[in-house]
Amino acid sequence: MSNINLALALAAVPGIPAHVMRSLAKEGVSTMADVVWHLPSRHEDRRRMDVMAFQASPTPSCHHVIVTKCANKFFGRGKGTFEAVVQQAGGMLGQQLTLRWWNMPWLSKSLAEGMELIIYGVIKDFKGRLSIVHPEYEIIKGGGDDEAATIHTGRITPIYRLRGGITQKALRVAAWHVFQHLPPDFIDDLLPKPSGQGEFAGMTRAKALREVHFAGSNEALAVARRYLALEEFYGYQLRVAQRRRRMLDAGGRSQKGTGELLRDFLADLPFQLTEAQQRCLDEIHRDMASAAPMNRLLHGDVGSGKTVVAFAAMLRAIESGAQAVMMAPTQILAEQHARSAAKWLEPLGLSVRLLTGQTRLAGLADQPSLLKSDIVIGTHALLFDKELISNAGLIVIDEQHKFGVAQRAKLIRKSATPDVLVMTATPIPRTLTLTVYGDLDVSTIDQRPRDGVKIVTKVRGRSKQAEAAKFLRDQIEEGRQGYIVYPLIEESEKVDAGAAVKGHAEWSKRLAPLEVGLLHGKLSPEEKEHVMKRFRDGKFDALVSTTVIEVGIDVPNATVMLIHDAGRFGLAQLHQLRGRIGRGAHTSYCVLFIDDKDDENLQRLAIMEQTSDGFQIAEEDLKRRGPGDVLGHAQSGEAPLLFGELLADTRLVRLARQLADKTLEDDPTLSRPALAAFRDPSGTSDKAQAMMQ
Repeated sequence: MSNINLALALAAVPGIPAHVMRSLAKEGVSTMADVVWHLPSRHEDRRRMDVMAFQASPTPSCHHVIVTKCANKFFGRGKGTFEAVVQQAGGMLGQQLTLRWWNMPWLSKSLAEGMELIIYGVIKDFKGRLSIVHPEYEIIKGGGDDEAATIHTGRITPIYRLRGGITQKALRVAAWHVFQHLPPDFIDDLLPKPSGQGEFAGMTRAKALREVHFAGSNEALAVARRYLALEEFYGYQLRVAQRRRRMLDAGGRSQKGTGELLRDFLADLPFQLTEAQQRCLDEIHRDMASAAPMNRLLHGDVGSGKTVVAFAAMLRAIESGAQAVMMAPTQILAEQHARSAAKWLEPLGLSVRLLTGQTRLAGLADQPSLLKSDIVIGTHALLFDKELISNAGLIVIDEQHKFGVAQRAKLIRKSATPDVLVMTATPIPRTLTLTVYGDLDVSTIDQRPRDGVKIVTKVRGRSKQAEAAKFLRDQIEEGRQGYIVYPLIEESEKVDAGAAVKGHAEWSKRLAPLEVGLLHGKLSPEEKEHVMKRFRDGKFDALVSTTVIEVGIDVPNATVMLIHDAGRFGLAQLHQLRGRIGRGAHTSYCVLFIDDKDDENLQRLAIMEQTSDGFQIAEEDLKRRGPGDVLGHAQSGEAPLLFGELLADTRLVRLARQLADKTLEDDPTLSRPALAAFRDPSGTSDKAQAMMQ
């Protein structure tokens, strides 16, 4: 490899204009590495030159033109436009197109009559006059450097995510000159050399980075992106595998129990476990009986019965002489779990205690009894108690994606190598269980109880809200209740979306004299619980809320959910919200409101009408939106995935897993220099920086 230090300042790169370096430096982009790893978020194909007549179209087009005249035009208070009139170079002479830039008079120093440009933009027709507002342009003749290659037009053009005052042109110019300066093999490969003549034959890290910034073809670009995604997933797998090895090396305790508590518990349940629940429980018990510590993920669809499985697992720890601990992300959910545990487990002679921020402050004098409790259920407050859970044999973390890696680790370290069961009601696509959750064994409840209630889902325009209000009132008059969900708490000038506070006032009028409650994240824990208790007790007929009800709310009498601005939510989150209804004996109804002419979301949300299968919805959400919603805080301590959208590619993820396993098998200490960053035992170094080494 050529000896290139990517940490060199951009000032060391010939050709980058000083004003470009200054604008980038203001936003922290000051080295070659900063530019190389500022990868484009997408690309536009600007290669095809339209040489025929200019035509108005909603689609951007690229043209080779000659400037025939240009001038600034001012109209009061210093405002105005810079306009350049152009015609096709070598095309249809005489036909004119006006290029217009608002409040950019300095362009008169850059563009002049007789210059040849390549322009890119949307041509519009206003009263027979064709124009483009703020087109992308590039001077190819007449600007003082006739031999300069085109960077912004006439090619597959990189489009970057911008921040602060950085512009697309500044980033492209810097990237162009950086890659002109770098030798072909400017960086070591991270991946093992590809074998044979497969998809990545001949590809290197340096080639892939160069291609992603300035692609020669769409085909080469696709291969380069997949290569870098494979590299990223491979690095992630190395960290995950090492984390798993450290856990196994720590050793655990064998918890076999007697089976008596479990037998009595199952006999008292008013239902039988499904085959999927029993299979998952058997997998958990098998892990707990092993001397190696359990680290297992239990996931399943809304209403599939994860909590029952978790309580059954807790009994194994208690029979083995240890405590069982469950941590939930909210006080509402923790209190609900505590009520369920008291109902099902206290009749077995077990003690159940609740520890939240409020009870912790009020119950310090009660520590001895808490220490002796068989089951402790709490919120983040569990993280701050020094003695309470020192004898935990099993730690259950519910809705685990709401907690970061560091928070989970802090709770686990409070006891000597406990078994750990993390749960989520968001079905996780297979590719994510192989990557982000690759250090966990996975148990999947892929079966629902047979007596599940049907939920009818419809996507409707905002204009149908009056009809929905009448339907909700009819349901309430039949003795039911309903949720009305908004994406925001209060109105925002920056976000055009409905807000719960204003919505509560509107729905209170629509449904008067019925009682309408309000629930959102700014309420104190006591206020939230008071509102939820009134709703559970039937004191409120309807509840206007934000997504604070997404998990853990169980009101069997609620049969209607109206979700405003549903297009602002991911599919998986909508499915979670919908899971708050259909929990009783009556058919339930979910209405997703969007703008009347929002065809894009009408198409995207159609799957919500077609299926109630959370796994199918989660896969679709991953394909459409990438892993953001599904990951939550699972990557806490890691840099965001640069190629997260390719996590939907199962073959690529499996290949990364295979390569990582083989690397650790051949080189357990990761002695290869390119792997140095992955030797960090904490596994929390910045991924992008690690990849640059």
